[in-house]
Amino acid sequence: MIYIIMGVSGCGKSSLGALLSEKLGWPLHEGDDFHPQGNIEKMARGEPLTDQDRLPWLLKLHEVIERERRSGSDALVACSALKRLYRQILLYGSKALAFSSGPDQDILPPTYPDVFFIFLHGDYNLIQQRMVARRGHYMKADMLRSQFDDLEPPSDEENVLPLDIRRSITDMAVEVEKHAISLKSSPVP
Repeated sequence: MIYIIMGVSGCGKSSLGALLSEKLGWPLHEGDDFHPQGNIEKMARGEPLTDQDRLPWLLKLHEVIERERRSGSDALVACSALKRLYRQILLYGSKALAFSSGPDQDILPPTYPDVFFIFLHGDYNLIQQRMVARRGHYMKADMLRSQFDDLEPPSDEENVLPLDIRRSITDMAVEVEKHAISLKSSPVP
């Protein structure tokens, strides 16, 4: 089973991922670690990434997800996955690009039965306060608006577990653990 922890910058993806990795014993693949240096430099200058900038990064994360799925491993991936197309690229790689622009764009299923998106959502002001307070991250608080502008919240058909970030990280981790246990005890059709 793969959980992709998603949401805008500053919502707590890395914190939740680290706690879940420790509690579940699953590896955490931190999306920020897969950005090309050019993307990091661009964000550090306060420039929002374009779809073109994100493509190589998303394709690298797709490879990680595919490797984990093929090996039958459980894993966590922290990635903003702001747009539906980005989530499709994470799942289907370059195939998603071919289908997204053609008349058959609905042929790809919304997700795999063993992949779930944990959508960390919250109020702009709360997340901005968190971003202003954090230190040592290249993504600055003034970039948050562009993330909210790009955000396309996932639909139920995308196997999404929405979590309100006003809850504590511990409470959210407990809910994810319960979700994982319920899925492991009831086989996927």
